[in-house]
Amino acid sequence: MSAPGGAPSPAPRSGSMGPGANGGNMPMSSQQPMSGTPVHHPPTPGPPPPQSGAMSQQNLNQISRRKPGGGDVCDEEYYPPGSSQSNSTALKPSARKRPRHRPPAGKRGHGPPTPGPEVPRASARTAPAERAAPAGKTPAIQGSQYSHTGLQYVSNSSLMDQALSVASRASLKLLGQNPLGPDAVIDYLAKKGYSRTEAMLRMESANQEIDGRPLPPLGEDARPKFRQGFDLLKTWVEENLDLYKPELRRVLWPLFVYSFLNMVTSFYPQDAKQFFESNKNMFLPEHTDDVRVFEPISLPEHVQANDTAKLYRTNKYRIVLSNPAYTNLLQFLESKEKEGGSVMNAILSSYCTIKTMDRAADDRFSFAAMLGQIGAGQTFPSEDEGIPGHHPGSAYTGDNPAMAGTLPRLRLGKMPMEQTLEEDVRAELADEDAKDAPGPGRHTLVQEFEQMIKKEEDEEAPTRADIPFPPSTARDVAIECMKVKENRDRYKIEGRTGGVGPGVSVCMFTFHNTFDGINCLDFSDDNLLVAAGFAQSYIRVWSLDGKNIEAAYPELDDLPPANSRRLIGHSGPVYAVAFPPCATKADNVSSEDYVPTNARFLLSSSADKTIRLWSLDTWQCMVVYKGHDRPVWDLRWGPFGHYFVSAGSDRTARLWVTDHIRQQRIFAGHDQDVDCVCFHPNSAYVFTASSDKTVRMWAVTTGNAVRMFTGHTGNVTAMECSRDGKILASADDAGSIFLWDLAPGRLLKRMRGHGKGGIWSLSWSVESTVLVSGGADGTVRIWDVASPQDASQGRVIGEGGAGTKLDSGNAPTSTAGQSKKKKGKDVVVTPDQISAFPTKKSPVYKVKFTNMNLVVAGGAYLP
Repeated sequence: MSAPGGAPSPAPRSGSMGPGANGGNMPMSSQQPMSGTPVHHPPTPGPPPPQSGAMSQQNLNQISRRKPGGGDVCDEEYYPPGSSQSNSTALKPSARKRPRHRPPAGKRGHGPPTPGPEVPRASARTAPAERAAPAGKTPAIQGSQYSHTGLQYVSNSSLMDQALSVASRASLKLLGQNPLGPDAVIDYLAKKGYSRTEAMLRMESANQEIDGRPLPPLGEDARPKFRQGFDLLKTWVEENLDLYKPELRRVLWPLFVYSFLNMVTSFYPQDAKQFFESNKNMFLPEHTDDVRVFEPISLPEHVQANDTAKLYRTNKYRIVLSNPAYTNLLQFLESKEKEGGSVMNAILSSYCTIKTMDRAADDRFSFAAMLGQIGAGQTFPSEDEGIPGHHPGSAYTGDNPAMAGTLPRLRLGKMPMEQTLEEDVRAELADEDAKDAPGPGRHTLVQEFEQMIKKEEDEEAPTRADIPFPPSTARDVAIECMKVKENRDRYKIEGRTGGVGPGVSVCMFTFHNTFDGINCLDFSDDNLLVAAGFAQSYIRVWSLDGKNIEAAYPELDDLPPANSRRLIGHSGPVYAVAFPPCATKADNVSSEDYVPTNARFLLSSSADKTIRLWSLDTWQCMVVYKGHDRPVWDLRWGPFGHYFVSAGSDRTARLWVTDHIRQQRIFAGHDQDVDCVCFHPNSAYVFTASSDKTVRMWAVTTGNAVRMFTGHTGNVTAMECSRDGKILASADDAGSIFLWDLAPGRLLKRMRGHGKGGIWSLSWSVESTVLVSGGADGTVRIWDVASPQDASQGRVIGEGGAGTKLDSGNAPTSTAGQSKKKKGKDVVVTPDQISAFPTKKSPVYKVKFTNMNLVVAGGAYLP
C-alpha cells in the first residue's frame, strides 16, 4: 500500500515575514502589514525617528541590547519552506504494501499547525523596508514614494533593496563599537521575521571587516573551485579503467553533497543552485530521498534547519576503497591541485573517512567481484558506507569512541526443549516406530528427533530461564511429534546440482471480486485455513479445501455450515493477521488418543490502534490489546506461541504475552514508522524494519538493540529469518532482497528480479538454502541463497510486467547483468534466481514454505 506523495508542508507561522510568507495562498494574520503599502500611525511622542538609510548609535544599541524573547520581540521563529521544522507537524508517509490502504499523506498528521502569537503593529522605529499593508487591502500608491512623520516608504523593489543595503551598511559601521557584535542584530532581525534584511546584513558582514572597511572583492580565481573540481573529477572517473569505476563512483556522492552545502554556506546561492541542478540526476537511483531533501536549500539558514544537512555536516561519510583505487584518486587530485583538486582533497580529508582494503583481504574488491559489479550495473552503496558512519552491524549510534563498532555476542543456537516435553515426545515417537516401522534406508522417528535437537558445538543458545514459557501440554507434545514426522518425510531441497536449481512447486490461491479491499493474508500451519484482513474493518477466514469449516462446539454454534466465517470488531482497516504455530492433523489416531493440533486462535491489527485475539472455536474476540497510539502495521507470533510482537506507526515495536493485557517490552529507536517485524527461530531476538531504511535486531531479554543493518535504498516491506537462525532476509519496495549474516553483522549479497512496487512476503525452506518471495509485480520467485557456481548461468533479462516470464532459456545473448531498456519496464535479474512463476494480474500478498517444503501463495485478482 503505497502512500501517495510527500506530506504537504504546513503554512508558515503568522509571525514570519520571510520568503514565501505572503505567497502560495498562505494565511496571514489580520494585523500583519504587507510590504509596499503605507500605514498611517499617529505621531509617537519622543525623539524623532532617524532618517532613511541611516541608523543612529543610540537606536542600534537599543536593538542590540534587547534580550531574545523580550516583551516587544516576537518569540516565533521563521522556518524556511521545505525545512524540517516547517514539516514537524505533518506525519511523513512511508511506503507500504499496495493492499494496505494507508490514508493519504496529508491526512495522517497531527492536524494543522498551531498559529503563532499575533504580531504587534510596526512602530515608528520599524525598518522602512519591512513596512507592509494590512492583509486584504490594496496599496494606495503603486511604484511611488510616500512620506509620513519623517519616514520614507518605498514600494519599488530596486529602491527597497537600495534602502536595505544602505541601512545594513550603516549598521555594520557601528558593529565595531557594539559590545554584543553582529550576532545580536542578526538575532533580532530573525526573531522579527525580517529575513531579507537579515540576509542582506549577513552578506554585507561577510564582505567587510569588523570596523566597516570593505574587503577586497574576490575574483574568479579566488573563489573556491567546488564546481570546477567536481566536474574535473567526474570526467576522470568516467574515463577511468572499468576495474576501478564501481568504487570510484562512490566518491562522487559525498563530494557532491559537501560541495553543495559549502557553496550555500559561503553565500553563493546561484552557483550552488546551478551546480545542484546540473549534477543531481546522476545520483537519483540510489539517493533519491536525499536529493529531494537538499533541493530546496538555498540559504545558510536552510542548512542549519535541515535535519539531513546537519546529519551530513556533523558526521563523517564512510567510504571503502581498494588500495589501488585510493592511490590513483590521490595522485589525480594532487596533479590537478590548481584546477580544483585541492578543494576536493580538502573535502575528503575534512568530511570523509576513507577505509582502504586489500584485494586479497576482502572478497568484495577481488577482480571477479569488480567485474561482476560492472556487468550487473551495481550502483548501490554497501552497508558500511555513508551516514551516520557507524560500523557495519553495530547498533550503537552514540558519540563514545570506545563503544563505536561494538558487536554484542549473539546466541543464535536453538532454544533447548523443556526436559519433560522432550521425554514425552521421545516416548510418543518410540510408540509410533513400534506401530509403523520405517522402511529400509529411512530414519526412525526417534533418530530423526535426535538429529533435530542436536546442538552444534560452536553455537551458543539461550536458556528456558532467560525467556519464560508456560508448562507444556498434551497439545505441545502432539505438535512436536507431527513436526518430526514432517521433517523426515519432507521434500528435501539441497541446492544447486550441476548448476541447475532445485524444482520447487507453488500452490497459488487467488481471491476474486475483492475490489482491491484485501490488505493482508496468512495461512495456518495446518494448511486448512486462510485469513484475510479487509479495508472495510473486518476479517474473513476460509477453508483451503473448500469444505465447510468444522465447528469445535456444534452445540454452541447456531450459524449455518459454511466454508468461510467473518470476524467483526475492528473500527478501522485491518493491516495484519497471523495464525499461531500449529500442526496438521495426525492420521490413524483413535478418538480417545486424538489431541487437536489445529489453529485455534488468530491475531489481527488495525488502524484503530488495537490488536485483537480471536477464538476460532467460538469465532469471537477474546482480548483487545491496547498500547500503540497510532495504526498498527504488522504483527507476528513467536516460534513457540505465547509471545507476539507488533509494529506501529508510532515508530515503536512492542512485545506482548497473550495472558497479559499490557506490553512487556517497547523497542524504540527507529526514526520513522516500523513497517514489519519478525522473530528469530529461538525466540530470543526480534527484528524490526522501518521506513527509515534500516533493520534492527533487538534482544527480548533486555530490550536493547544488538544489530543494525543499513544498505536499503527503499522502504523495507518484508523480512524473514532463516530457520537455522543464521541469516536474515529483508526486501524493499525497490525490488531488492538483502541477505544479512547475523553473527558478524555483514551483508552477504543483494538479489534483484522483482519489478518496482514492493516485495510483500518472504519465506525460507526447511533447510534454509532456498528463499521464496512474492510482490506487487504479480510473480512468485525462487532464490538460491548460496552463490551460484557461474555468474553467467541462470540469467534473466527483462521483465515485461505481471504475466511475462523470460528465463535463462530464452534470454538474449548479452553480457551478464545487462538489460534492454524498454521504456523503463525491463528489470535486471541477478543469477541467484532459480525460477519465476508469473500470475495474470494478481499481486502476491503472501508466500509460505510449509514444513513439507511446498510453497503456498495467495493474492487477489485485480483486473
